[in-house]
Amino acid sequence: MNYIAQMYRFLLIPLIVCITILPSYSMIQGRVENGIPFDYTKINQTETESKAEAFFIKAVNSKTYDNNMISALNLYRMLAEAYPENVIYPLKVGKLYDVIGKDRYAKGYYYRAMNIDKSNPEPYYHLGDFFYKREHYRKALKFYKKSYDRGKNQAKEKINAINAKLDDNSRI
Repeated sequence: MNYIAQMYRFLLIPLIVCITILPSYSMIQGRVENGIPFDYTKINQTETESKAEAFFIKAVNSKTYDNNMISALNLYRMLAEAYPENVIYPLKVGKLYDVIGKDRYAKGYYYRAMNIDKSNPEPYYHLGDFFYKREHYRKALKFYKKSYDRGKNQAKEKINAINAKLDDNSRI
């Protein structure tokens, strides 16, 4: 019995050491995707962005979860991780998730973009579109107003349309 207990200790200690060291290694290398460490410093931003945009246009036009959607999502998520200060990348990921009906992910990426630069009107406008599409007009109005206050003049049309809708609904 003593021999078996010693054998377990002998095997257990190296296993625990490996489990504690591997996450540290992956943190040094970058984020772990599917168990594989990835070094984001090796990304060519311009090339990756142009590929992602080509897939993005096809994915938004097809509105289906196909290879274009998967490629666009993967590339823009990678860019969002590599360049966390860029508002555009999480907006694109949010739009893609919105198109395929993954509401929680879409909203999360829109809020992430909003938190990167609170003075940028685009995340507020996209959140307005998100809530408008789901007929949450009061929430949409709130975000369109914030977008308009930050300089997005196109939001004025949406604000007027929602106000007209809300006025019509209050008369019923």
